This record gives sequence, structure tokens and C-alpha cells, in this order.
Amino acid sequence: MSASEPPKEPVKYVEKQVHLPYCYVAGDYKARYLAALKDKTILGSKCSRTGKVFVPPIVASPESFAPCDELVPVADRGIVTTFCIVNIPVIGRAIELPYVAASVALDGADISIYALVQECAPEAVRMGMRVEAVWKPDGERQGSHEDIVHFRPTGEPDAPLASFMHRL
Repeated sequence: MSASEPPKEPVKYVEKQVHLPYCYVAGDYKARYLAALKDKTILGSKCSRTGKVFVPPIVASPESFAPCDELVPVADRGIVTTFCIVNIPVIGRAIELPYVAASVALDGADISIYALVQECAPEAVRMGMRVEAVWKPDGERQGSHEDIVHFRPTGEPDAPLASFMHRL
């Protein structure tokens, strides 16, 4: 086969190491959000026009374009709004399969965050399920997203769909 001829069999994957160095600057809101995680506090920013709370905090509302200049704490528990049972390993993640990746609407927030749901069978996870954060132990939290290890069911009754439909 010459270099100008296409391969006889389709290419299924290419394995190559890629080095992508970058420096992430959190900015004031994200830096304060991350620092608060070290103290087991989740911060959101409140829209000055609508009162909606966004987690993680943002500078301006994507809906109203108004400033979100007030940082407010939200609960470390909430509702599973949507979820996916993952059966395919992700390179660089050492999580036993299957696991659940979910959108969790924290109490006090108007949008969901992405989170891992564990400490229950994946088949038991459902929309409306109440969950709570499982934090790294005191002294081990670094002020990063990894300070919340995962979320687990609280055992409380499920929330009705109408109560979180606008928070998907």
C-alpha cells in the first residue's frame, strides 16, 4: 500500500500521548468558591435581577445578563434531576463500574451541578432522589472540586418532578 492509498480496514482508534500544559486562573468568584469547599461550604452567586442562584458562582446571569454580585451559601444536599449509569471506563478515573454520573440540584440553587452518586446500587438511582455530599475528612480538604468525594442517598422521600423540572 502506498501513502496515497486509503487503508483497506477502517481506522478504529489512534493511540497517541498529547501534552497540553495550561494554567487555569480561577478568578475572584471561583477562587472564593473553591476556598469555601475546604470549609465544607458550597457558595453560589445570586442574580441581582431574578434572585436565581448559580453554582459554581458566576459574575453575570446568562438569562438576564444582570450582575450576580452576592455570594450565598447553598446546602450540600439536593435532588437528582437527571443521571446516567456509566458502564464504560474513563481513562484516568479509577471508579468501579458501573457508576452513576448525575445532575444534582442543591437546595438553594437554581441550576444543577454534575456529581458522582455512590453508596447505592446504580439501578436504585432515580430522578427526584434526595442526596447529600460526602466530604473528604477534616485536614484532607484542599479547596478543590475533589473535596466532595461523591453524593449518597439521604433516605428522605423523593421530590416530585414538578419541584425540580425547571432545574434540569
